Amino acid sequence: MNEGLTPRRIVLPLLFALATLALWEAVVRGFAIREVLLPAPSAIAQRLVETFPLLMQHAWPTVWESLAGFAIASLLGVALAALLSTSALMRDMLYPNVVLFQLIPKIALAPLFIVWLGIGFQSRLTFSVFISFFPVVIATLAGLDHVDKSLLRLCRALTATPWQVFAAVRLPHALPYVFSGMKIATTFAIIGVIVGEFITSQAGLGYLILFASAQADTALILAAILVLCVFGLAFYGLVAGLERWMQQKFGA
Repeated sequence: MNEGLTPRRIVLPLLFALATLALWEAVVRGFAIREVLLPAPSAIAQRLVETFPLLMQHAWPTVWESLAGFAIASLLGVALAALLSTSALMRDMLYPNVVLFQLIPKIALAPLFIVWLGIGFQSRLTFSVFISFFPVVIATLAGLDHVDKSLLRLCRALTATPWQVFAAVRLPHALPYVFSGMKIATTFAIIGVIVGEFITSQAGLGYLILFASAQADTALILAAILVLCVFGLAFYGLVAGLERWMQQKFGA
């Protein structure tokens, strides 16, 4: 049975979340905390219902830009990792630079993408790809490098081509690593888009959060963050589902 779907793993987190919300509600009401500082969960839920059409309107650009950024980053990350794994020359030339870029505080570079690409979605999409690209590269390369050496020797003995070795041996065995990197990239892709929306945007959940902050509408801020969390969980679930399907298909 898939451990990820056991009742224990579903019920316990839900119970803990409900207990946390109940405690939150009690603290806010018991200490009469002003809504502008910390609204109660019931107030956030009410604001969520009141502004649901507005939230969905602003969620759409954030969702599609995050999905597009994640998809592009995943494809580029796997492709670059495959290149680095199969070519010693390219690995020696590019990998140190990949590590160097990984060490850069990428959030600080967001304004540069606005300068280079303008205030449209191109800058947000590119920045999303930029910060979610590296986890996929690093994780995929680790997976491709940890293939059983005896299998590689067998492939050479059978005169398999490099592409056949990659498609039949390296990639299937690296799938757990690939999807580990992709799961991290899902979060980074959303962060990249939100940061871009904070800097320059007239739509999106990041823009709505800034707008609500200017209005001191804390309940709306938390409602928007809740929508982001739901979207992020759904995004992560899609990747996890794809991982299970790929593992069944390749027997990994």
